[in-house]
Amino acid sequence: MKRVVIFASGSGSNAENLIKFFQNRNNASVIQVLTNNPHAKVLERAKKLKVSALSFNRIAFTKTKDVLNLLKSSKPDLIILAGFLWKFPEFILNEFPNKVINVHPALLPKFGGKGMYGMHVHQAVVANKETETGITIHYVNENYDEGATIFQAKCDVLPTDTAEDVAAKIHELEMEYFPKVVEKLLNE
Repeated sequence: MKRVVIFASGSGSNAENLIKFFQNRNNASVIQVLTNNPHAKVLERAKKLKVSALSFNRIAFTKTKDVLNLLKSSKPDLIILAGFLWKFPEFILNEFPNKVINVHPALLPKFGGKGMYGMHVHQAVVANKETETGITIHYVNENYDEGATIFQAKCDVLPTDTAEDVAAKIHELEMEYFPKVVEKLLNE
């Protein structure tokens, strides 16, 4: 049985989708959800689904080995960033090479980098008059949104679309493709 740990910072809709997807599988399960936000809705979602959920602070994540040691004891086959807003420390990435992935709400390399998350991305897509956007699932490296691309899915952006319209389209792509891509990676 493959073991998955999810990092999230906010509401946790992607985390919940992944947990539910793997609850019906016998090849993998989400064993833990970790967040940098003690008030994140993802904590409630995980607990309702009977998945261990913990929050941590920046010191535990970047200055000490607390989060690293927690991950080592969990022995994850894959670490998933699902709306996690902090840059991942290099010393953790080095312990889990090619085992940390992220979903980004745009077609990287466009609209990536520091500060490009959530509605900031969708507003930039609309302001730039893009005709398409999508999601990018990629490996995480020491730089924001620069790891190797694993998968992309696209959707049209209409001239009348607002940032909220784009967000809804992206959310649909994430819900459909993210669990399938994670499962495929776990099976490789």
